Amino acid sequence: MWFDPICPWAWMTSRWLMEVERLRDVEVTWSVMSLAVLNEHRDLDAAYRSLMDNAWGPVRVIVAAAEEHGPGVVKPLYDAMGTRIHPGRMTDLDRVVRESLEEVGLPGRIASAAHHKTHDAALRRSHKRGISLVGTDVGTPIIAVEGVAFFGPVVTPAPKGEDAARLWDGCVLVAGTPGFYELKRTRTEHPIFT
Repeated sequence: MWFDPICPWAWMTSRWLMEVERLRDVEVTWSVMSLAVLNEHRDLDAAYRSLMDNAWGPVRVIVAAAEEHGPGVVKPLYDAMGTRIHPGRMTDLDRVVRESLEEVGLPGRIASAAHHKTHDAALRRSHKRGISLVGTDVGTPIIAVEGVAFFGPVVTPAPKGEDAARLWDGCVLVAGTPGFYELKRTRTEHPIFT
């Protein structure tokens, strides 16, 4: 799965995939992509541009932490950040980063990566790896199933139990269908984090 920590839809998908890991013989690899990178050359309204400008911080910190401490820190750091950003509704991303690093037991100095381009090459590589599988007319989340990648699923609330497992089985089914590209309908709900 490719995620941006600020995306509520990626958060919902990640909670679903955690349930899938519990119920199916699946091991998720957690990778970052960046909505800021995806949108950096697009004409955006002022409010969304501001959100994208701030979106660099959390994803840069996850990349910096992974480069310094290995890929095993990606998921715990994402969980810590996402819990604060989404159900916790924290908007001070510098505080989110500091508290998340502390929760996961990583050095606080990694927080400085939020405001520097030092790890942007690694961030862009991870982002490109995900986007190259699905194309640029999508966002986050991206999941790859048996070698086929898709944007989504965009779902709320995150399915639990057998509902989660059935959705996974459906993803496996469509991934195995040659020429299958897309299912979509207009969202009528905001993310439900309960």
